[in-house]
Amino acid sequence: MQIEYSAEFKKDLKKLEKRFRTLESDLQNFVTVQLKLFHKLKLDNQGIVEIAGLGIDYPKIYKARKFACKSLKGTGSRSGIRIIYAYYPDLDKIEFIEIYYKSNKENEDRERIEGKC
Repeated sequence: MQIEYSAEFKKDLKKLEKRFRTLESDLQNFVTVQLKLFHKLKLDNQGIVEIAGLGIDYPKIYKARKFACKSLKGTGSRSGIRIIYAYYPDLDKIEFIEIYYKSNKENEDRERIEGKC
């Protein structure tokens, strides 16, 4: 699986890493475990949902609601960190678009998503 990070995603990640020190390793774990289970093995734990109402048919845009962050002790996968990404099934490629902490921002940036696709 090919993984790409948008410039905006890298900027968001850098900001959040100051607050959540384990975020980079948590992201790698998310890629190797949860994304593989969802996209390769087709196992759905209700942690990743397709974002509806964007008017984008390709690529599929997903929001990860269950993201385990070790820096947020006691929360498990309900850490409040959200990841928005595009999945290109024919290329087996994922492009990370946005990462945010739910208490700082309520919803995804739809303009950013539409600008990427």
